[in-house]
Amino acid sequence: MKFTIFSISLVILAVGFSACSNGPQPISYSQDACDFCRMTIVDKQHAAQIVTIKGRNYKYDAIECMVNDLKEWDRPAADQLFVTDYANPGKLTNAKNAQYLISKNIPSPMGAFLSAFESPNECDKAQEQSGGETFNWEELNQKFNR
Repeated sequence: MKFTIFSISLVILAVGFSACSNGPQPISYSQDACDFCRMTIVDKQHAAQIVTIKGRNYKYDAIECMVNDLKEWDRPAADQLFVTDYANPGKLTNAKNAQYLISKNIPSPMGAFLSAFESPNECDKAQEQSGGETFNWEELNQKFNR
């Protein structure tokens, strides 16, 4: 009896801790809607996500939607920012460490032609192939806040 109560307590504790985890959630492509423009998220190369300090996730169909939403953010503070690595569709990476490319030859869902890359080398390769201008996180926000 003691062992059963102890086991149940451990399971409840484990579930409780996992429910409080502060990290990105998987994006359900073709089902989740963008928290900024309300369009369905379908593009695995341009999605983004914010995790607040309270653990709430906000998902976006395009990086530009997340950047624009952050301009007038009035919810609990954003704790973590993620963007999809264009070179690895569906893989989220830290937005503040990513490199960005705006190229008219790489369309994004909301028309800003904005893509993110976890690897600076991959960003450089894409720029060589498609042209455009590269940015880091701070430069990108300055461009969108003009």
